[in-house]
Amino acid sequence: MSQNSQPDLRRPDAPARTRDHVAGEVIGRHQHDYHQLIYVSTGVLAVQTEEGAWVASADRAVWTPAGMWHEHRVYGQSSVHTVGFPAGDSQGGGSPAGGSPGGGSPLPGGSPTIVAVDGLLRELLIACTEPGLPGPESERLRAVLNDRLRRAHVQPLTLPTAHDPRLAHACRLVVDDLSRPRSVSWLSRRAGVGERTLTRLFRTEFGTTYPQWRTTTRVFHAMILLAEGATVTEAARRCGWATTSAFIDTFARTMGRTPGAYRAAANRTGPAGP
Repeated sequence: MSQNSQPDLRRPDAPARTRDHVAGEVIGRHQHDYHQLIYVSTGVLAVQTEEGAWVASADRAVWTPAGMWHEHRVYGQSSVHTVGFPAGDSQGGGSPAGGSPGGGSPLPGGSPTIVAVDGLLRELLIACTEPGLPGPESERLRAVLNDRLRRAHVQPLTLPTAHDPRLAHACRLVVDDLSRPRSVSWLSRRAGVGERTLTRLFRTEFGTTYPQWRTTTRVFHAMILLAEGATVTEAARRCGWATTSAFIDTFARTMGRTPGAYRAAANRTGPAGP
């Protein structure tokens, strides 16, 4: 791993950094005393907490609250931008109108959140993590960044972690071979759990049905495969879609862009573009 910048010394409680990571690198379990927004301008980074897993990529940033234990895994050569926010004044239900320039937290501090990253937000995140950024300029950029984050669209795609051991075992059976479509009855027999019980566990723990969870899981893993360089057709096959067109349709409806566009952004090299 090579570091491209040092912490923002004007904000030692909430540093901003850019770092390059090699494919397969793991950043072990850790926590911060400040909130952190994680953005990846190239490549893909998976964030794992006790609550679930999230993916940061070229159009999605992951918000991790202060004090939450988490770890990262890098997929593809990645440029990772992290911006810290003081934990003392998280946004509650509303959007504060005042406050000190660049101060405060623009997103709720209760749980991890996926934030949609548009062109302007992307450039702000990259600019805020430039090495050697003068303090006054950093403050001005942070003020605009906070304003944009308060208006940003929050995306729902999350892969929750199962806590009931029966459900966790069933989930592992599916994830171990996503290429094969598994019915809930098959999963019930293999996991040794009654079908009605298993269906209830998906509802109570994940708030969703088994088919909905499996679709989310397949999209989640397809994102990683695409970032690692898999073709759209290969990702579709390995994640269990009967046809490439069905995969493209599901991925686009879930992510708001085609898998081809997502793959191109995740594998982009060189300076970030609009």
